[in-house]
Amino acid sequence: MSHSGKPISELGLDTLTDRLRDSLTCDNNSTNKPDFRELDLGSPVSPLRTRKTSGPATSSLTTTTTTTSSSSSSSESASGRNGLNLVPRRSDSGSNSHSGELSVESSPTSASRGFKPGHRRSDSGNSHPNPNPRVWRVGAIKTDVLGSGTGNYGHGSIMRGGSASKSEAGSGGGAVNARSVDSARRAMGSLDPEELKRAGNEHYRLGNLAEALGLYDRAIAISPGNATYRFNRAVALTGLRRLAEAVRECEEAIRLDPGYAKAHHRLGSIFLRLGQVENARRHFCLPGYQVDGNELQKWQAVEMHLSKCTDARKIGDWRTALREVDAAIVAGADASPQLHSCKVEALLKLHQLEDANSSLSNVPKFEPSAPSCSQSKFFGMLSEAYLFLVRAQIEMAFGRFENAVTAAEKAGQIDPRNIEISVLLNNVRLVSRARARGNDLFKSERFTEASSAYGEGLRIDPSNAILLCNRAACWFKLGLWERSVDDCNQALLIQPNYTKALLRRAASNSKLERWAESVRDYEVLRRELPNDNEVAESLFHAQVALKKSRGEDVSNMKFGGEVELVSGLEQFKAAISSPGASVVHFKSASNLQCKQISPFLDTLCGRYPSINFLEVDVEVSRAIAVVENVRILPTFKIYKNGSRVKEMVCPSPEVLESLVRHYSF
Repeated sequence: MSHSGKPISELGLDTLTDRLRDSLTCDNNSTNKPDFRELDLGSPVSPLRTRKTSGPATSSLTTTTTTTSSSSSSSESASGRNGLNLVPRRSDSGSNSHSGELSVESSPTSASRGFKPGHRRSDSGNSHPNPNPRVWRVGAIKTDVLGSGTGNYGHGSIMRGGSASKSEAGSGGGAVNARSVDSARRAMGSLDPEELKRAGNEHYRLGNLAEALGLYDRAIAISPGNATYRFNRAVALTGLRRLAEAVRECEEAIRLDPGYAKAHHRLGSIFLRLGQVENARRHFCLPGYQVDGNELQKWQAVEMHLSKCTDARKIGDWRTALREVDAAIVAGADASPQLHSCKVEALLKLHQLEDANSSLSNVPKFEPSAPSCSQSKFFGMLSEAYLFLVRAQIEMAFGRFENAVTAAEKAGQIDPRNIEISVLLNNVRLVSRARARGNDLFKSERFTEASSAYGEGLRIDPSNAILLCNRAACWFKLGLWERSVDDCNQALLIQPNYTKALLRRAASNSKLERWAESVRDYEVLRRELPNDNEVAESLFHAQVALKKSRGEDVSNMKFGGEVELVSGLEQFKAAISSPGASVVHFKSASNLQCKQISPFLDTLCGRYPSINFLEVDVEVSRAIAVVENVRILPTFKIYKNGSRVKEMVCPSPEVLESLVRHYSF
């Protein structure tokens, strides 16, 4: 039914258009009765047509002219850009009146409505004599995503105190804010819930969300059955990103007033952000109300991407799943823990473990506090259970087997009937037991049996880098070095920075006398573990063995060498003619760049003991500098058998090490 009492179907197109336009306005006490747009707390005011007004009550914000029907004591409206376009419905009365919903609109001027500033119409339900009085209204509120500072709050934004709009700044906006804060402060001690609500609205308008929430809490404590207070609290909680509590407050508002359209829309918007498309649909698609096109497109986009992600996950197409989950988050489900967890799962399945582990820390925290949240489904399982299912998988991948069992058991407790969870729980328990049994056998030096135990776990979880590396250790002990290398290779494909796998592969290649491969791995480990003497010594012996295999003289090589300071020309010629490669740093004690890179030369000396590292101070040994034509400092030159093979001027540490590594073979 329309406000006029006629069925909607009997209204003409022009009349319906007028009614919809009417629903976008606020009445004479709009300061206390924000409409649906305003709940989403808007973006900067939209550039609608303006009309100048005069008088002390005129808002400093840009205003537009529109019409409204005041036959109802509540201020019904359509949503903003992402809200619902509501067909006008019957007036709420009595306890269902929602005056004082959050607003960022200015109050109507006294000239436009014939009321004195601060005048409130009675809530008795009497209509205004003029059914379509002219009122002033701030522009439409844009309904976007949450933000902070001067960004967006809820499904819209407001300007924080001190960040008034341009029009406000140009006409005493700072003074208005100060008066608003003072007014809100005076209401703190009030026992009148309406006064507390108005003060909360004012704090919210200024961006003081925590203060607004406290005032709504006090109003609810005095009048717990008022749906508007619950709704306003939900809006403030949304701005504070406390979405679980906002869901609960919206549901309580709807319980108090089942036809409360704005609460339904707010709840639908939150559910959409949480990726719960079915819950969102239920609250958007109310009988008698028309969904806004933009809101519908947003909902459809999230639903489409989520459906494609579900299909891709079923067939193990993890690249498509990753692409679709990112698209769903961008489309509007930005606060969904399940979608962010799906991203973690996809990265894990694609063997991008480091990215998966870092993405896990970005999963939004959400504790479901209402049945509608806890009973929602995601990939066919209860949504909260899916979070623990993903957690169990990543704990398993990183070898935290006890944690994996705990997470899988938690998922099973939440959704005991789901087959996927049951299978995972059983597998996690079996793999964990296999690994524990393998470890015990390895400690008892029963390496053949230990390798079999690890193999049992790998039959269930073939991509587990931890089990592969553990079995490689068994093969090494059994002298099966080729098998050890193969298992290490597989483990490093899954987890490229796995230090233990690198160590075991390097040691196995040494046993197989694959010295170049062994040196390569040990050099990586030397950079990762610069203080590990065992790695340094293993690298040195592998480098010596590599040079011997090439027929080079290694008599001058020594482990743990130091940078040698050269001062005479004859000493210099003898040093660069020694076996192997020699790296010479031409420096000056007074040169800042030389001072900065000299400590790094000491580091390289420890990492590459097969290289001779020399230093020449050109101010002390000018003859060497003249012979070698050194004009810019620092200069590095690399010699082999007395001949210069490379020269670098002011190289970065990375470039210098790259060349040293190249000539160390």
